[in-house]
Amino acid sequence: MSLTRSLFLSGALALAGAAMTFGAIANAAPLSSAPAIFPAPVSLKLTGTDISLGKSVVLVRAGYVDAETETLVRQVMNEAGVETIRTATKLPTRFDTTYVVIGTTDATAIRSALARTGGALPTDTEGYALASHTDADGALIVLAGKDGDGLYHAAQTLRQIATAGHIPALTIADNPAMPVRGTIEGFYGKPWSMAERAEHIDFLAGMKANTYIYSPKDDAFARAKWRDAYPAETLKALGEVVGDANRHHVNFVYAISPGPSICYSDPADLEAIRQKFAALRGIGVRSFYIALDDIEYTKWNCAADEAAYGPSGEVAAAHAQATLLNAVQADLAAAGHGSLIMVPTEYYNATVSPYKTELAKDLDPRVVIQWTGTDTVPSSISVADARNATKAFGRKTLLWDNYPVNDYNESAGRLLLAPYDRREAGLSTELAGIVSNPMNQEVASRPAVMGLIAFAWNDTGYDAERTWRAAARYLAGGDPQVTEALLTFFDTQHLAPTFGNQPWQSQAPQLRALTNRVRDALASGNATERTAALEALGQAADDLAAAPDRIRAGVIVPGFVTEAQPWLDATALWGRALRLTVDGLRAEDATAASRLFGEAARLADDAGKIRTIPGATRPEGPIKIADGVLDRFIAEAPGLIYLPAPPPS
Repeated sequence: MSLTRSLFLSGALALAGAAMTFGAIANAAPLSSAPAIFPAPVSLKLTGTDISLGKSVVLVRAGYVDAETETLVRQVMNEAGVETIRTATKLPTRFDTTYVVIGTTDATAIRSALARTGGALPTDTEGYALASHTDADGALIVLAGKDGDGLYHAAQTLRQIATAGHIPALTIADNPAMPVRGTIEGFYGKPWSMAERAEHIDFLAGMKANTYIYSPKDDAFARAKWRDAYPAETLKALGEVVGDANRHHVNFVYAISPGPSICYSDPADLEAIRQKFAALRGIGVRSFYIALDDIEYTKWNCAADEAAYGPSGEVAAAHAQATLLNAVQADLAAAGHGSLIMVPTEYYNATVSPYKTELAKDLDPRVVIQWTGTDTVPSSISVADARNATKAFGRKTLLWDNYPVNDYNESAGRLLLAPYDRREAGLSTELAGIVSNPMNQEVASRPAVMGLIAFAWNDTGYDAERTWRAAARYLAGGDPQVTEALLTFFDTQHLAPTFGNQPWQSQAPQLRALTNRVRDALASGNATERTAALEALGQAADDLAAAPDRIRAGVIVPGFVTEAQPWLDATALWGRALRLTVDGLRAEDATAASRLFGEAARLADDAGKIRTIPGATRPEGPIKIADGVLDRFIAEAPGLIYLPAPPPS
């Protein structure tokens, strides 16, 4: 498992590891302005000229430093051109070389070193300080974490600001706005492979996320066969992923979904949950979750529940669920494993109801409740929405954000690649955190997940457009042409229809603007504007047609091209169809225009026959590229112009 690398140069984000390289770091120039850092830190101040690292540094460990953090710091130094790393137990009075001090704030050496650089001690959980200072004799770089997680985040930031032989003189004070940030593998359809989970956790770590929830709906041993033990080989493979998460400061949360068959009053079912959790505890899991979503709660699964809790109904169901969950929470507390997480049967709105009221009254206050917003797939979430959820559930909720998941009928045939947006700044005051429910396509989910993580870290400083472009640079390894090709492709995958609500974001905003401009120009009769509008749309068509090959050749993150293959194939055809349509609109006679429009229609028809990869996406269906924009424009183009009939032959 490689370490995910986060590197920003001149405001451009790229991430790299052993298999993901941003190019030769040795060719990077010294930083002359404040580096862009992902997620955006709370505070960053430049304090002087860039520091030259030289060929040798001294590493000082202040108190306990975990192996993964130290390895990461050493790797950053080596990639920045440092050849020799010596160790010392304390700081000298004067520096004869560059000293790198790493540790948590309970170490005296860390407090002393921060004072010498002008940095402030971090005080918040997962907070960190990174400060660097130079004088005539040498330099001092300090990475200070409020805790081990904060120190690891500091090391990730160090990766972003180190260039070839240099680091800026600065002070950074940073901490996350939300305590829980990450993903929940909670979709229906083909689950991720163990390798995909490990890579995803590595990606999360580089983004300063801290949570991965294992809850694939199609894992039979977590849902349909939840009472049964995992096969030994499956448990071993899961253990390797758990170990990777633990090393990378990502909390692996195991979720079980007993709702379809649970008998709440049966001691044997409670014992089955305890046994399942004990098995997962044996491979290193320390956080647990019980999912009670997508089930029927107006009828019991067993007669014993009616005897114990009365006739079926939402209030009785809430009481029965709380009784079960409280027993499991008590087990976790006794084992020192913190809070249980649960998703309720009513997870999809913020209105007060008898079910929510009963659950809030009966449920142990330590249990964390998940909530998907004002709908299953909400188009937007406001602070007021979250405040209403807090009131309804009796505690701050953990937002299960159903973006970019594409496992529901309305999203069939789409990758969802729009910016993470329409979540109101200030949500950190009313939420316990946010996790994204991603797509079956793990790597293709990352642009949206990057946005969610950046928002959860610093919601008041979040820039959706900037982060979206940074995600394209990440996939492209910083290559400008590949980045633009990805953004062209991303534009065709904006629409995320919601259940009876407004779309997430309007489809293909860039292409829509260009096609609308052509419509307006043709209607106006202005020849100059007509020529300019068609020229711009023609260039966009050429870019669209060329984008798939550029993406296939240039994207450096393994998996993206394979996952996106049918969408890339369809995009190339739609781009060619659009080019022919533009040529038809520019044709000088009806015969030529008709021929070009016909060829465009045939290509569009071919593109519409391309389907998602069988078994890789739920639901399967025909690929959709800028649907409602490209298909509509190409179909309507022949009616946008009037050409005289050709003379008789």
